[in-house]
Amino acid sequence: MLDKKNKQKIISKFKVHDNDTGSTQVQIAILTEEIRLLSDHLKQHKHDHSSRRGLLKKVGERRRLLKYLQKENEESFMELAKKLKLKIAKKMIDDEEERIRKEEELDKRHLGVAEEEEENTEEAAEKEEEE
Repeated sequence: MLDKKNKQKIISKFKVHDNDTGSTQVQIAILTEEIRLLSDHLKQHKHDHSSRRGLLKKVGERRRLLKYLQKENEESFMELAKKLKLKIAKKMIDDEEERIRKEEELDKRHLGVAEEEEENTEEAAEKEEEE
């Protein structure tokens, strides 16, 4: 668990505006520090299953907040990921790029099919005119 002094230090480092204590960036930074502390604890105490469960909850919550931040503000997401050196952020970025690439590929296929149908109808109209 984070003590007040460390939490205030994190808040002051990642705050978006002067009175900020709960923005997405601050929440992610606090969760990241708590995850780091719990991970260190679990390295020493391998059979502490309740702490492991808490760790998994925190990781899931951080992942949801990161996904939200990525969707809402890509620039601050990238900045935060670099500051915190998050591996999961790199994976999320790669997944998003892959999704965009697949959508573009589908769009190209869809456009290709539409153009092909258009050409076929034009050819059929020309044949009818010739007859």
